[in-house]
Amino acid sequence: MSLKQQLKDDLKLAMREKNIVKRDSIRAINTMIKQIEVDERKELSDEEVLKLIQKGIKQRQEAVTQYGDAGRDDLVAKEQEQIDIFKGYMPQQLSDEELEAGMKELIAEVGATSMKDMGKVMGTASKKFAGVADGKRINEMTKKLLG
Repeated sequence: MSLKQQLKDDLKLAMREKNIVKRDSIRAINTMIKQIEVDERKELSDEEVLKLIQKGIKQRQEAVTQYGDAGRDDLVAKEQEQIDIFKGYMPQQLSDEELEAGMKELIAEVGATSMKDMGKVMGTASKKFAGVADGKRINEMTKKLLG
């Protein structure tokens, strides 16, 4: 089953169960998908949908930080619930140990030896680890291993 079909089925279920947070979260994902599909006149693949979900998670994490700084704990809780629902559609994330092992392997493959090679490593790593590690973690691991 495609990810879009799963979202559609989960939306129906959330509506039946009157789960407002889940319903609204799935609708937010569907809105992002529809916007891209209409603008670019193409059907999105599961990988592209995952990238959109990851983007949505990142936006909500930034909102959590801003709401937290403003002392709006009610909004922090709402955003965090949405993040948790979004993460339910993402593949299992790599542990730090798995990411480090994969990055060491990748650095050896591309022949990187110093921070000068970071761009080369990041370009390859962001494709290889798409969906299973976010860009920030990949960046930090690259700096740790090359620095």
